[in-house]
Amino acid sequence: MLDMTDDELKAKVDAYVDEVWEDVVSDITSLVRIRSVEDKSKATSEDPWGPANHEALRKAVEIADRLGLDAHDCDGYIGYADLAGESDRYIATIAHTDVVPEGIGWTVDPYDVTRRDGYLMGRGVLDDKGPFTLSLYAAHFFAREVQRTGQKLPLTLRAIIGSEEETSMGDVKYYLDKFPQPEFCFSPDADFPLICGEKGIMEGHFTSNCTVGGEGSAIVSIEGGTVPNAVCGLAEAVVRANLADLPQREHIELVAEGEGLVRITAHGKGGHASLPEDTLNAIGLLAHYLLDKGLVNEAQKPFFELELLLCASGYDGESLGIKSANDRFGALTIIGGTIHTQDCHLVQSWDTRFPDSIEDTAIQDRLAELAQAHGATNAIDEDKVPFYTDPASPQIQSLLKTYDEYTGRQSEAVVIGGGTYARKFARACAFGPHDPYEEVPAWVGPEHGADEAISEASLKTALKIYIVSIARLMRVCA
Repeated sequence: MLDMTDDELKAKVDAYVDEVWEDVVSDITSLVRIRSVEDKSKATSEDPWGPANHEALRKAVEIADRLGLDAHDCDGYIGYADLAGESDRYIATIAHTDVVPEGIGWTVDPYDVTRRDGYLMGRGVLDDKGPFTLSLYAAHFFAREVQRTGQKLPLTLRAIIGSEEETSMGDVKYYLDKFPQPEFCFSPDADFPLICGEKGIMEGHFTSNCTVGGEGSAIVSIEGGTVPNAVCGLAEAVVRANLADLPQREHIELVAEGEGLVRITAHGKGGHASLPEDTLNAIGLLAHYLLDKGLVNEAQKPFFELELLLCASGYDGESLGIKSANDRFGALTIIGGTIHTQDCHLVQSWDTRFPDSIEDTAIQDRLAELAQAHGATNAIDEDKVPFYTDPASPQIQSLLKTYDEYTGRQSEAVVIGGGTYARKFARACAFGPHDPYEEVPAWVGPEHGADEAISEASLKTALKIYIVSIARLMRVCA
């Protein structure tokens, strides 16, 4: 089948995508209906990331089996689906079936697929259940061709089924402990044209030395955010106060809770930690209101001033003394993701995406210094160094060429602040399916946000790009 001309291959791919599209949407829907948010409190030896993640993994294996692939569930950690080639050496795709929590602000059911004006809406249609389904159908195209012609691909084609991408990527650690590296791997879990590098990712949390809830504290509790790697869109504080004494303010909602208590809710605008430019951190709004209205006592004040530096003073790290940038990776970003009350102390998570112009140890040292100066401690939860693949490599150039042929553009590989599976592999990149050039309606939500959506047209184009790209990778890597 690899002997076909480009025109013959593309014509066959066009017909295939039209033929299977409703099945693609149906399979995306079956995955979106599973709320596969990691819950390690319910983890078992059978369900290492929790039962919901394993349910989605099982469903993915079931779909892959139906599509004629040799699919495997690897002890609930991860899965894969193979189309055997002439060689055991393999080319891989890797996408994931776990998702972040739904959060607030949805206008449709987040755990179903809603079709609206040519778009699919639902948690995971973009990140990453929709793209994962495309990876299976790309392999299915070749499985049908192998069956039709009796001619195997030169290398094995493997669709890796991730199950813990949104948290620690422990699924890939498990995988690479047991399987060899692919000849090349791409992850359909980001933007086109192609991502050849990713900033370093570090997550941690500040814990206040001061307490809330006790005698002398107007603040009873504070809770906000959903995950550390997303800008907080909603934060709430319960305080001892009279509702009549608290003035209204934009983005702030005040509700009497009875017995001298008021619930103060700050409404911001959430978004992925790697793309904070168009967000508004609700924790910063809440901290500013509490400070401004005298609801913070002297012992608590330094920690809330630290909150302003993190959550209400921009996202480039300048207020924290860690601003850095270079041409290859761009600028450092840092956001506050979640805040909660734990044993009467406040715990504030942070997430930074950093270029190789600053060392991770320099960031750690500076944040520890700031924490100490503001009545807190700092702890590191995750630290991943920057990742980079040479954009001049034949594999990268082959994928870029395919994207450009389908879009009529002349593209270059880019570097992002997000973290994808690509950073876990020796030879890899992230490759679509979201096209930043596509103009979308205002109601279309982003990954990790409310009303997450992606157009069916762009998914169809991505599927075509993936199939042709795999054919070309087979030639390059054989």
